[in-house]
Amino acid sequence: MSVAETLRVARLPKPDGAVVALTVTLLALALFANEQLAASIDFTLSSLLGVLPFLLVSVALAAGAKASGADALIARAFVGREVQMVAFAALIGALSPFCSCGVIPVIAALLSMGVPLAPVMAFWLASPIMDPTMFVLTLGTLGLDFALAKTAAAIGVGLLGGYGTYALTRAGALADPLREGIGNGGCGAASIRSHKPVVWRFWGDDARLAKFSRASFDTLLFLGKWLALAFLLESLMLAYVPAEAVRGLVGDGGFLSILVATLVGVPAYLNGYAALPLVGGFIQQGMAPGAGMAFLVAGGITSIPAAIAVWALAKKQVFALYILFALAGSLLSGVLFQLAVRA
Repeated sequence: MSVAETLRVARLPKPDGAVVALTVTLLALALFANEQLAASIDFTLSSLLGVLPFLLVSVALAAGAKASGADALIARAFVGREVQMVAFAALIGALSPFCSCGVIPVIAALLSMGVPLAPVMAFWLASPIMDPTMFVLTLGTLGLDFALAKTAAAIGVGLLGGYGTYALTRAGALADPLREGIGNGGCGAASIRSHKPVVWRFWGDDARLAKFSRASFDTLLFLGKWLALAFLLESLMLAYVPAEAVRGLVGDGGFLSILVATLVGVPAYLNGYAALPLVGGFIQQGMAPGAGMAFLVAGGITSIPAAIAVWALAKKQVFALYILFALAGSLLSGVLFQLAVRA
């Protein structure tokens, strides 16, 4: 065995970001703020217990979609007239079980298969904002009004981007949106190429039941560790971030505060599920609901991992358009939600 092969065999697994962040944060508390350690752990465990029913429902929804093959229904949004496809794509995007990064291979497959850019853009923008898991967890952390408004924001941003792109493509712009060498999305896009029927009663099939069990465990582990980190950070924010500072920056619900939340939301968090408790904590500290909505929507679409993936996939013009629609839609969502709250 060569030296290179030996190094590949001996290569350590990639560290888990959430676990590393949790460990580092707890160690830092133990070393530098030991008086806060017990309170933060108690807050984190209590918060996890409170959200547990919603977490279990969201896990069942996500695993059930994979086990039954319901995620294959997404392909049905991309047939018919382009104007209709945009509307269906925005709706399906808000309901599909894809995160901001997980949707990337699906987008690559759709574009390489010849689906017009306009409905793909609608799906691309709507998908990371809301999904069944996100809805249930938003309901549990921020309430029904916020969950419904965020769903409407997902559809609205998708429509804005889809029809805006449609107008540009009709004018002859944005031809060949993918970068050179981008393929069909690989195995991550298999669901949109699948024509197999959905098996809703998947528990009668041993293979599908096993798939449900694996997906449930993986989803529970994924969401659990990120929510634990989020609640731990929320406990620190409530302990150390002055409420007056939050209210002064994003508390009045005016256009400027919502704009600030939109711009800050772009790179501010790495995982949309973890952002929910953080925004809940900010709102407790005085953040305006409209600013919280803008922060969540902007961060979901344009967080750094997702933006890097889009940059790698699409040409510069498409990437710039994606960012423009994301920011405009996030700002508009925040303003409209703030007006609705005040009404």
